[in-house]
Amino acid sequence: MTVDEGMRTVTPGRAAQELELRRDEFQLAVQLGLVRTVPAGESGRRRVEQREIDRFKAAPDFPAGLRDRVRAIGTGEAAALLEITPERFTRLVRTGHLNPVRFSLNRYRAVVWTYLAEEVAEFGLLCPELLTGRLPRELRDRLAAGEDLRPRNWRARRLGVQLRATGDPWAKAAAIAALLDPVQVAEVVDDPYERHHLDRLRPPPPPGVPARAESTRDLVERLMRADDPDEILWHRLSLALALDEARGDRQAPHPGEWGVRSGLRSWTDVAPSVPPVRSVPPTPAMPPTAGPSVPPVAAPLSVAPVAVPLSLPSTVASSPAVVPSPAVAVPSPSLSSASRLPDAVASAGVPSIGTAVLVERRPGRSTRGGLLARFRRGKAARGPRRGSRRGRATTWP
Repeated sequence: MTVDEGMRTVTPGRAAQELELRRDEFQLAVQLGLVRTVPAGESGRRRVEQREIDRFKAAPDFPAGLRDRVRAIGTGEAAALLEITPERFTRLVRTGHLNPVRFSLNRYRAVVWTYLAEEVAEFGLLCPELLTGRLPRELRDRLAAGEDLRPRNWRARRLGVQLRATGDPWAKAAAIAALLDPVQVAEVVDDPYERHHLDRLRPPPPPGVPARAESTRDLVERLMRADDPDEILWHRLSLALALDEARGDRQAPHPGEWGVRSGLRSWTDVAPSVPPVRSVPPTPAMPPTAGPSVPPVAAPLSVAPVAVPLSLPSTVASSPAVVPSPAVAVPSPSLSSASRLPDAVASAGVPSIGTAVLVERRPGRSTRGGLLARFRRGKAARGPRRGSRRGRATTWP
């Protein structure tokens, strides 16, 4: 969904002010899908339509109703809302009865989970038997085994929000791949170009999570990646299905696609470690002709060099018009210089002074070094590329 011509939109900051929400509350409303945003222009930034704001303002319980739906509370406040102890509430959320909506790290590097107050109140109405008395034996056994489903349930909630926020099949596959270890992703996605494309579309980390210190970054990565074997297997299967859907929509962009637009050969059918080479059949050599020498013809500078075999032909043309790249045309100073040329050239007959001859180049530096320089000059003259669907980064809410 994009912004139509003439449609009025506002920035997220202005929308938060009109909806009477704090910044973190507005971000949570966007992440939960309560407030819908649209991409604006080629910058990738998202804005809020004015009619979306008017829809909330027309509600009879505005603004208290919207603020209650995005109210996030911690363990202590949630336990007080259910009239139970914080320890009992922690045991309930560890067994998966409530899903966290976000997490943060305090100064002691401890994970602080928050929950939606609306969901906590609904749980108290649906499961009153778990709020009093002794917990069932099954729950006690799972707690004794060290079960903690809070990270897994948070990842499942966040993945569902991301999948609903985009319609691009490659962006959906990237959201699933972000939950797996790079080794797991490499086992499912064989193409390195596809893995690079998925990495470019990877969703950003959740807001409000510091990741400056090495220890903090490692802790956040452990919380954001699947760790249970059944969870890993589920996401691997989901990634394989999402890739099939994405490939059916379009192929992942390869580095050679810019070469097609610039007149070079595409790298889409060439291995990453093999440089692109355009091969053409060698031009048959003409037999030497007797008679007066013919002055050499200078090759035009606009002729692009082509790749030919490095071995010299058995015969040499007397008046070559275009000299291939692996051989360099140099004027012969005298007829006696033929004795210093390779035997394959001297035996074919050397033209008179001023005629271009072929000299074998030493192996090493390629003679096509000027191709990259000409391409860079042409690219600078054309200016920056316009944004396209494949090159545009996906914006996540």
